[in-house]
Amino acid sequence: MELKFSKVERKGPITIVTLSRPEVYNALHTDAHFELQKVFDDFSGDPEQWVAIVTGAGDKAFCAGNDLKWQAAGGKRGWDKGGFAGLTARFDCDKPIIAAVNGVAMGGGFEIALACDLIIASENATFALPEPRVGLAALAGGLHRLPRQIGLKRAMGMILTARHVGAKEGYELGFVNEVVPQGESLKGALRWAEMITKNSPMSIRASIQTIRKGLGVSLEQAIEEQREYPAVKAMVASQDYIEGPKAFSEKRPPKWVGK
Repeated sequence: MELKFSKVERKGPITIVTLSRPEVYNALHTDAHFELQKVFDDFSGDPEQWVAIVTGAGDKAFCAGNDLKWQAAGGKRGWDKGGFAGLTARFDCDKPIIAAVNGVAMGGGFEIALACDLIIASENATFALPEPRVGLAALAGGLHRLPRQIGLKRAMGMILTARHVGAKEGYELGFVNEVVPQGESLKGALRWAEMITKNSPMSIRASIQTIRKGLGVSLEQAIEEQREYPAVKAMVASQDYIEGPKAFSEKRPPKWVGK
């Protein structure tokens, strides 16, 4: 597929997806959403790709959210089943996705980052859900994810005021994993991705799926049901499940195959 609004690069088992509409601060419109749906479908379905990083083109913006000028000019709206950028409603991918936030992450852009498993932010990163200032609401997951990730009162403070939050405060609030110097968000995200790939991808997927499913039920139910989760069953039946203890006993690095 020819990519018009994004770029994809692969470094071993790591997929790097760059939102590429720098002329509008990487804001997204319908065609971009459908393109990114296919991009992340391909990542999700590729057994050779274990971790994804999403970032923005240029040094000013990760993603400014919905392209309001496109909308105001009568451009069609909407996205595929994966949601905004093909990510915010994607609940069937158990591979880790890291947001390398290199500047503005507003509205839908912040919602993309919140949908990722980790957020690595440059010092100049800025986050907000400013939809109420233009008569909208953050319905691509922001109103649900932010309270779950930082607590109700803190989330209300951001959502009801639509205020901007810098990278350092984002780290203090708990939705940013690491703050790095300006221009180094992708470098930082790659460092995290490489640390993740040292682990069994089967174990990583089982862990992600167990966390997500467990958060939706009581602790007791989660512990009782976790061994029936598909990714946990796949881990137990995998070659990696044998390779890990074997490599440990032989005092050598494990050779993960992801199956």
